Amino acid sequence: MEQLYTKETQAIFWNNNKTAIQRMLDYDYTIQRKTPSVAAIVAPTSGNKFEKFFFGPDEIMIPLFKNTADAKAAQPQADVLLNFASFRTAYDVTMEALEIGGFSSMMITAEGIPERLARGMNQTAREKNVIIIGPATVGAITPGAFKVANIGGTITNIVSSKLHRAGSCGLVTRSGGLFNELSNIISINADGIAEGVAIGGDRFVGSVFIDNMLRMEKNPAVKYMILLGEVGGTEEYKVIEAIKNGTITKPVIAWCIGTIAKYYDSGVQFGHAGASANGEMETADYKNSAMREAGIHVPTSFNELPSMIKSVFEGMNLAEIPEPEMSVCPTVRRSKEFICTISDDRGEECTYAGFPISSVATPDTGKGIGDVISLLWFKKQYPKWATDFIETVLKTVADHGPAVSGAHNAKVTARAGKSVVESLVTGLLTIGPRFGGAIDGAAKYFKYAHDNNLDPKGFLKYMKGEGVPIPGIGHRIKSLKNPDLRVTGLMNFAAANFPSTPLLDYARTVEALTTSKKENLILNVDGTIGILMVDMWRALGYEESEINEFIESGTLNAFFIVGRSIGFIGHVLDEKRLAMPMYRHPMDDILYDVPEAEEI
Repeated sequence: MEQLYTKETQAIFWNNNKTAIQRMLDYDYTIQRKTPSVAAIVAPTSGNKFEKFFFGPDEIMIPLFKNTADAKAAQPQADVLLNFASFRTAYDVTMEALEIGGFSSMMITAEGIPERLARGMNQTAREKNVIIIGPATVGAITPGAFKVANIGGTITNIVSSKLHRAGSCGLVTRSGGLFNELSNIISINADGIAEGVAIGGDRFVGSVFIDNMLRMEKNPAVKYMILLGEVGGTEEYKVIEAIKNGTITKPVIAWCIGTIAKYYDSGVQFGHAGASANGEMETADYKNSAMREAGIHVPTSFNELPSMIKSVFEGMNLAEIPEPEMSVCPTVRRSKEFICTISDDRGEECTYAGFPISSVATPDTGKGIGDVISLLWFKKQYPKWATDFIETVLKTVADHGPAVSGAHNAKVTARAGKSVVESLVTGLLTIGPRFGGAIDGAAKYFKYAHDNNLDPKGFLKYMKGEGVPIPGIGHRIKSLKNPDLRVTGLMNFAAANFPSTPLLDYARTVEALTTSKKENLILNVDGTIGILMVDMWRALGYEESEINEFIESGTLNAFFIVGRSIGFIGHVLDEKRLAMPMYRHPMDDILYDVPEAEEI
């Protein structure tokens, strides 16, 4: 891998660090990325499905997941993990992600991961060819393409340090704070950086100086490199050896901070866990001398580093880098109160899930109400067999006569002089567990039994234990000898058009058992609809978790609501057309049992 990140790189952000994520998105907008650099957030304790963030003046929704596996499965293109877990969790998060696979690099911000664990983690990453940046780091950046979290600071500082577009320098440091300082110095004395990595301050970090510099050696955008080391450790000697044997040929400027350590007693640690010399070779002075002897450009002090950068840069006579167009993030932004993901009325024509109404509304489009429902309810384009089934369901449940509770309510309300809307609502309010709700229940319980490999007897035993009559089984009038033709029609349609009907096939085995006990314990229309809806979604490729969510959210009942609304409105209009008077229930149909009230 010659370049650490590109303008298409996307990350999964572990832990909902809103400030760091917003800074990444502000950077994306500034450099005019087409896609946000954060594809998903892992937030194990959150109950939300997404988090809103600003993308320039507008807002975007980034999906939230409970774990890394789900996030990676939903966003397979995201090959960077930004691990913002605490030091107690960061190791486990990283190891799990390495096991999941599909990541090219991972950044670990936590410091203080036990050294034994860090070494094992880093070794596993090397075996899997995954670049680890950190622990104890602010990250890395490929200017003009992708930046990790807070590296580079604010947008103002990023632009002034020329981190908004690629320069010529490859920068590698241990310190995140000094990384930002060096970026600014390079922008003043040269043309900025092409790629930069703060490898982290812990004693055992994943990718060390030589790893990143060997990659930069292969990166044509990097013309020279700057290494900022520090007292402690011996990683700088690997760079020295690579220069001596010709593996690194590009000019290198370097300095090890911590030269003041010689004025203190031995064992003094400077900030980072790794910034402590355990021998003469680990002192900053010794390493600076060794690098100078190897032909690396090493100043006599940190104060001379800027002038050395300028001298080396100007001596290379590189072409001037043009300034790209940038977008400016508004200083004042207002969060939206409502979210809509199904339709858009901002253009010349309203759209249903991205399709103009005119493309689905008229007969010549070949689209029906099933297509509209698939777009507005599920944001998918269903195949014709599925949209035809939806329409079949709506037509099947449109009405069941005036005696059912919903139609009765709607008729009584209409006769009280109320409007179509008011009358319809009173009918709809009766839809629930005892009227229409069997569709939801049948889908839920039959799916549970099928998923858990319960045979028909086991299913009946389970339902008895739950204390719930089997939803979707039984009819007051219909039986094996007097079948419900609505059910027959639905089953015939499924047999002719569905790719397969595993849940219906299972339900038929249950029906065989229940009807052996009593002839009217047949699959009724509610049960058939609920069961076939599950078969439809499975055939369309939905995950089981998505189907369960449809069931729990009342999606199945929604089909009954839409279909039965047609019938309710018909009854209301019928009452108004007939000019029926106010309804009063006949007294002889009421059992009166009203004893005199007891005095207290």
